[in-house]
Formats: sequence, C-alpha cells, structure tokens
Amino acid sequence: EREREREREREREREREREREREHQRERERERERERERERERERERERERERELYLH
Repeated sequence: EREREREREREREREREREREREHQRERERERERERERERERERERERERERELYLH
C-alpha cells in the first residue's frame, strides 16, 4: 500500500514536471513571437525611413 502511494506521488511529481516544461515551452513561444513583432516593427521603420529619403530627394 505505501509502495503504491509512493508510486502515485512520483507520478504526480512527473506530471508537475511536464507541466513546468509545457509552461517553459509556451514562454519561449511568446518570446519568439515578441521578437518577430519587434523585427516587423523595425522593418516598417526602415520602410518609412526610405520613403522619407525618397521624398526629400
């Protein structure tokens, strides 16, 4: 009986471990998303910069 109890405890522990892993996954995913967003923003900024250049010359 105690053996089964420890087994269930280890199972719950592994479950929490997988949960933390999935959480990290989602966090990295959000981080990459923000990075792509900043990249698009810089791209738009360069675009406006080129348009200003053309307009001025």
